[in-house]
Amino acid sequence: MSEPKEPQGGAKLLIDLGPLLVFFLVNFLAPVPSFMKIFVATGAFMVAMIAAMLFSAIRYHRISPLLWFSGIMVVVLGGLTIWLHDETFIKMKPTVYYLLVAALLAFGLATDRPLLQRVLGSTYPGLDATGWNKLTRNWALFFAFMAVLNEGVWRNSSTDFWIGFKLWGALPLTFLFAAVNIPMLLRHGLMKEDAVPAEPGPVE
Repeated sequence: MSEPKEPQGGAKLLIDLGPLLVFFLVNFLAPVPSFMKIFVATGAFMVAMIAAMLFSAIRYHRISPLLWFSGIMVVVLGGLTIWLHDETFIKMKPTVYYLLVAALLAFGLATDRPLLQRVLGSTYPGLDATGWNKLTRNWALFFAFMAVLNEGVWRNSSTDFWIGFKLWGALPLTFLFAAVNIPMLLRHGLMKEDAVPAEPGPVE
């Protein structure tokens, strides 16, 4: 039996959310003074992200573009956080990530290049072209909103509150938003075996 080309189910959650959960756990449980927790957690986050990328490369023989993007940002901004002993960089990481992804998705819509479809095509089988366009638009707006929200939270609250927001605010909001899109996706062919797949745009 051939190996799956894309991580599915628990493996995908482990790769996507595992490093973030490591960050939260280390921040809460690390036996260091409170002012040091964010830096220890950031170091653990970097190691866990690299481990997730290696696992994906070894197990599935590829690293998704989003995982590359997130991994590079974690290593660069996390490294600056530790090197300069300034937690601002790791707090800004979600903002930069959200804005860049929103911009890429908006660019794809404007130029008729279904970038989200290229990345997540196997996750939404049967989805038609209109569904992909609506999903891309929705996620672009959501990521732009999350960038503004993250900026508002970290600039106007304590580090502990920001970390709590990441765990109890940002993650639930993301899952809730994904769930809210399901009825629209179903109307546009999601999971329909006889649906005509959307044709991908030109590759340059």
